[in-house]
Amino acid sequence: MRKILLIIFVNFLWCNIGLAKIVIPLHSWTTQIVMAYVIGGIFENMGYPVNYASEDSQGVYKKISNGDVSLSHEVWDNVFGKPYSDALKSGGAVDAGQHAAYTQEEMGVPTWVIEKNLCPGLPDWNALKNPECVKNFKSSGNKGLMLDGHITWHGNTYSERLEALELNNLWKVEFAGDEKALWSELSIAKNQGRGVIIFNWTPNFTDREGFTMINFPEYNDGCSIVEGGDGRCGSPKGSLKKIASTQFVEKYPKAFKAFQKINFTTLDIGTMAAYTDVDGMSYKDAANKWLNSNKHKWEYWIGKKSKVYNADQQQKKDRKY
Repeated sequence: MRKILLIIFVNFLWCNIGLAKIVIPLHSWTTQIVMAYVIGGIFENMGYPVNYASEDSQGVYKKISNGDVSLSHEVWDNVFGKPYSDALKSGGAVDAGQHAAYTQEEMGVPTWVIEKNLCPGLPDWNALKNPECVKNFKSSGNKGLMLDGHITWHGNTYSERLEALELNNLWKVEFAGDEKALWSELSIAKNQGRGVIIFNWTPNFTDREGFTMINFPEYNDGCSIVEGGDGRCGSPKGSLKKIASTQFVEKYPKAFKAFQKINFTTLDIGTMAAYTDVDGMSYKDAANKWLNSNKHKWEYWIGKKSKVYNADQQQKKDRKY
């Protein structure tokens, strides 16, 4: 009888170990998905079983609190701030740090526009005051053109900013039908060798080749017209945070420690996304390529290599403008 009970206990234990997995969520955008497979690949290299689950980007935080999902690795604090905070307050989740990369949505230029000096003084917005700068950009009438996304994205926010900054005599805003039109304009401008200013966000696949946001006057609470301000400010920057379930912390302490150390730069994330969005690779193949090309980073994070890698210093080097 004791032997039978022992066999049942061993089988029960084996089944639970076999079923226990680190669960990483998949959302609906490229950077998040490829990063999920990169992080999963790191855990698998450490010997841990990993499962991936398609999850709602807002609802996932409750599942993290409940322990149904192990972590979230791309938390835009200006988008997911409330559910993120609620998860921490619940006691079922812990802050796991943040990436060197930051988030921002803004008008900007491909970095080669700055390197070719098509508008001397960029990325400082004051460079846009120079009429000679306008000549090197696509024009609409006698004004330089800034291309926003669909009008439903921001309404007239950027036109109002131009007026507030007294730039509307030199520049105007037009709207693209969708994001594909933005990327098309980016490609055409490069082929023609002329300047282009478009709405973009970071991190994004455009970060691999290089994209620089224009430094408009710094954002502060209440400065936008929507908030009752004069509209002279630029868009805010946000953090790219990480969160983990307390159950994940307790079951996989070494994996959690590695997760805390994982720190992607803007160029890391942009490169991962470009492998898929530009080069046409699958999400998993893109993740494997990044892992193979960046062993010095993740092997340091998991303690396999002693040579120090500092992502925050690398971020400063990469984002020289």
